[in-house]
Amino acid sequence: MRIDMITEPGNPQRLNEDYVSATLPASGTGGALVVLDGVTPPEGDDGCCHGVPWFVARLGGALLELAGSRRDMTLAECLAVALARTADAHRETCDLFHPRTPQATVVAARWDEERVEHLVLSDSALLVETADGTVHPVLDRRLAALPPAVRALRDRVRQTGEESDREAYVRAVEGLRNAPDGSGFFTAAADPGVAAHAVTGSHPRAEVSALLALTDGATRWTETFHLGDWAGLFALVRKEGPRALVQRVRTAEADSSPRRGKQHDDATVLLAELD
Repeated sequence: MRIDMITEPGNPQRLNEDYVSATLPASGTGGALVVLDGVTPPEGDDGCCHGVPWFVARLGGALLELAGSRRDMTLAECLAVALARTADAHRETCDLFHPRTPQATVVAARWDEERVEHLVLSDSALLVETADGTVHPVLDRRLAALPPAVRALRDRVRQTGEESDREAYVRAVEGLRNAPDGSGFFTAAADPGVAAHAVTGSHPRAEVSALLALTDGATRWTETFHLGDWAGLFALVRKEGPRALVQRVRTAEADSSPRRGKQHDDATVLLAELD
């Protein structure tokens, strides 16, 4: 078994808001991984005195501990408990009902001799390579399936870069995030109930050879710059390592228009070869 990972901030002058970690039990028969991508709030108050890096560190650490030690719980149950623990850690000092309270996307996986389980919430990605070499992406597409009016705002921001358009788009997206009626998309914030909305599943252990977890700062290689498909991305990481993928994304970012969303984003890649 081999685990190789990298995380790099999009801006070296800012704290990295991604989280990545993995654990292997002393028995050597299984393991778990967690990758989070903190949601960068617009400038201004988010109701929290701690910030996104603190939030992802607390949530990521709690989720990894539970995923690795509580085999009697599903990954969704582990995420719900981890969210409750993290919320309790700053409930007395922060406004957890603020729409911009710290939050994150989530990828988690764990494996033992029998099964490989996975969980994905929001727009980070997990690629599962099966024994025959096929790469299966596990994705939560709800953020991409924005209503037509919101997609139109997003496209206008990319075309014009106007601040008024950007502010309108941010407000529209915030109205869809963790909406009580379930009409939008979900991120891990203060409500443990969002764990029930995660994309989950499992494979027989014998069918899985490797896992690749990525934040959207790394999936840009495929989803933004269209430099290759998911299988090509997996092949690049396996051949040259996670750092090579991030370097190629940085090159593409440098060559792209500044109006194409964030010019640079935090990027995290974790490769777990199980065989």
